[in-house]
Amino acid sequence: MPNIEVVAAVLTRDDGSVFVCRRSPGRASAGFWEFPGGKVERGEEPRDALARELREELDIESQIGALITRDTTAVGSARIDLACYRIAFDSEGPKRSTDHDELRWMTPSELHLLRWAPPDLPAVRIVSAGQPSP
Repeated sequence: MPNIEVVAAVLTRDDGSVFVCRRSPGRASAGFWEFPGGKVERGEEPRDALARELREELDIESQIGALITRDTTAVGSARIDLACYRIAFDSEGPKRSTDHDELRWMTPSELHLLRWAPPDLPAVRIVSAGQPSP
């Protein structure tokens, strides 16, 4: 079973809201919600990969914050090794995405209302419970 290293950003604003994205039709995990991010390329550091993915996917620059969680989830015939990092965001937020058909800011207590991609669930539990980063 191949191991795929992935990174994601939990973007939060001063009001506590969290940025979430829904995968577009025709993409893997279409219709599922996730925190934005993507695959770590060979030889790339996870934080560098996340900054690159946010530039490519959402056209934003960011300072990568603390690691929230890192978990491995079996998805199909692969293991997804997902590291989620906190990122403080002080503007309105991304307006478009290359991989998603819907973008939202939600309160942590609302996150359970969405259908999440399985690899994101450990981070969703932590964020929705208001637990601090390790």
